[in-house]
Amino acid sequence: MTKIKLCGLRRIEDIEAANLLKPDYIGFVFAPKSKRYITPEDAAKLKAHLNDNKILAVGVFVDEDVQKVAKLLNNGVIDIAQLHGDEDNEYIEKLRKLIINNPIEKSIDPVENSYNKISGRIIKAFKIKIKEDLDKAKNSTADYILLDAGAGEGMRFNWELLDGFDRPFFLAGGLDPQNVKDAIVKLHPYGVDVSSGIETDGFRNPVKMREFVYNARH
Repeated sequence: MTKIKLCGLRRIEDIEAANLLKPDYIGFVFAPKSKRYITPEDAAKLKAHLNDNKILAVGVFVDEDVQKVAKLLNNGVIDIAQLHGDEDNEYIEKLRKLIINNPIEKSIDPVENSYNKISGRIIKAFKIKIKEDLDKAKNSTADYILLDAGAGEGMRFNWELLDGFDRPFFLAGGLDPQNVKDAIVKLHPYGVDVSSGIETDGFRNPVKMREFVYNARH
């Protein structure tokens, strides 16, 4: 089944909704310029309210100091780091070396069945505008890749570019409760990632969250 990530959570109400819906991932945005920014301290408090340890917390970063990212992973504030800037394979390898060997319990599936103790903890996001952008994504050493049109603006890239692309990926950009089912049927992504598509006036809307999860699963 396609994985579901609900991103941009920053209130206790958002966590309560996630506890009911049980997505595979929730996302905290640590990029200071984002309207969805949350401090690590507040993120830690929110994560403590998750009542299901199968829901993994993802931290979203943009060109953050690698030591700071590793600290949040090692302290358990987040389970996975999502890199949304110009981080390259060298950055990813530096981060891996800083991550403490603290395995995440996961079920066996085509992507996760070969994980070692510190893998499965890095997602690299790529902005897809032309076919060559997909080549960069395919060659990333990150555990997962995420394909997006921008950085949370709710835009959709040209999905036709994905024809023949054979690496599992998270799909992001312009997804909402109305089009997520069509996206899954057409593209068969490993996971879907939504942010602006589940918000109203800048905050997570529990009705939209519920509709998105329902439509993605059905």
